[in-house]
Amino acid sequence: MLGVAVIGCGLIGTKRALAMPPGAGLVAVHDVRPERARELAARCGGQARVCESAAEAMAVDGVGLVVIATVHRDLAPLAAAAVDQARHVLIEKPGACRPDELEAVRRSAEQRGVIVRVGFNHRFHPALMQARDVVGEPDRGPLLYVRARYGHGGRPGYDREWRADPAISGGGELMDQGIHLIDLTRYLVGDVDLAFAELTSAFWSMPVEDNAFVCLRVRGGGTAWLHASWTEWKNLFSFEVAHSAGKVEISGLGGSYGVERLTRYDMRPQMGPPDTRSWEWPRGDDSWAAELDDVVGAIDGRPGRGATINDAIAALTVIQAAYRSSPTRPGAPAAT
Repeated sequence: MLGVAVIGCGLIGTKRALAMPPGAGLVAVHDVRPERARELAARCGGQARVCESAAEAMAVDGVGLVVIATVHRDLAPLAAAAVDQARHVLIEKPGACRPDELEAVRRSAEQRGVIVRVGFNHRFHPALMQARDVVGEPDRGPLLYVRARYGHGGRPGYDREWRADPAISGGGELMDQGIHLIDLTRYLVGDVDLAFAELTSAFWSMPVEDNAFVCLRVRGGGTAWLHASWTEWKNLFSFEVAHSAGKVEISGLGGSYGVERLTRYDMRPQMGPPDTRSWEWPRGDDSWAAELDDVVGAIDGRPGRGATINDAIAALTVIQAAYRSSPTRPGAPAAT
């Protein structure tokens, strides 16, 4: 059995610990708040060792995979420490605050021959997995555009949480949900470059953006227009990919985002209303377990669809360019 250590036992670390695939098991946990680590160990059967430090958890006998689910500032340093102990790693998104932090982790992982994956779990939602198959069909024609929206509305006091502190988070909504949109664009249609970014704090009084409007040039042709928002008062996920011969549209992620749905539109030669088919997945979110299973498969040498460290570096590079270029980003000097 592959032993797993979870560093960071909050919401996401807990989801990971409760989603162990066959062939893997939780053996160690650590959190800066010890009571959270104890609670998680108890929820998982009480067999996992509760450790006083991340280093202790990584060193527990049998640990082969370290899952790092902390605040953004600590992700890359902890990943580097795990790689130095020759542990495979799953880092939660965004993986780091800056792409150069992951460059060092990548070099070390290559030297030690370990797997590093980054937790872009949206790739494992069934609608998005099926969408990738559809957009890869040879008769879809040239890509016209990607249009995507993702957002929630925060909660009272959101402007005082760690995500609102750029020293801890590395950025605002673009680092939070926006990076999922960037990764999914690359996952579905290929590499991209930043064309334009407008980052604003429209509602929340915070030094990071609560809305990110990003335009990307797809290197293979086409344009992507992405909007990530912390002022989406009804939780929303919408992702469209349009080719000359048709379009796919994904809406919902389950739960508060609504039923997950894929709709396929195929243009007719005479144009007019397209042929339309839809699929729904009303069950719970299985993406966490599917992604962990994919990581275990990668460790065993099997191909997978999960995000590599190179994917995370590419997405963070776009974000870094957006933060540098947006004239309206919170904290930017006034235009002259």
